[in-house]
Amino acid sequence: MPVTPLASIDTWVFDLDNTLYPTSCNLFAQVDWRITAFLADFLGMEREPARRIQKDLARRYGTSLRGMMVEHDMPPEEFLNYVHDIDVTPVPPSPDLDRVLARLPGRKLIFTNGSVRHAENVINRLGVGHHFNDIFDIVASDFVPKPEPGPYRTFLERYAIRPERAVMLEDIARNLIPAAALGMTTVWVRTSHEFARFGADNTHIHHETDELVPWLESVAPRDDAARG
Repeated sequence: MPVTPLASIDTWVFDLDNTLYPTSCNLFAQVDWRITAFLADFLGMEREPARRIQKDLARRYGTSLRGMMVEHDMPPEEFLNYVHDIDVTPVPPSPDLDRVLARLPGRKLIFTNGSVRHAENVINRLGVGHHFNDIFDIVASDFVPKPEPGPYRTFLERYAIRPERAVMLEDIARNLIPAAALGMTTVWVRTSHEFARFGADNTHIHHETDELVPWLESVAPRDDAARG
């Protein structure tokens, strides 16, 4: 399937964590340990065995949340509220990201395995919340995480997205497989995390970058009249 020229893109789809902000902020470390604490309390056990269960469920189901819902009938709302109650101050405001998002024509959407609350906290900390038309989170995907194909189809239908005119930017390479299969242009934002590299050696990745903002600056129109 031919790759759409970036000048023809009218919908920009961004992952949130480790994509819109640098991995050096290490926000997920906070979430990760709060997941462990929540599971230990929910299952009535010490943190060490709870952490082993957490990692096993994440491996088998894509997220530990999904695994706990399937295997332990855990209600998701309290879990999401607890694990995303974190300090986002390690994320620095990004005037450069703010400026380049303003230059991108068309809609900007967030597609995340996290929650709306978490996404809003992060993008408001970055100073870019006003650029995004909506956030499609794990609740909107019926708690089925990327890279399961179903949520991608739901996402496209909900926002009436023409995949051949959309680009998806994501740090986890395998999460771009369904996007490419549906006809979207893909951008892999590389990080130092080994798990994020799985699936990178494939034709589903159309563009790669180590830094989000410089890549966006290289493709964004410079004419103010092109702002969406």
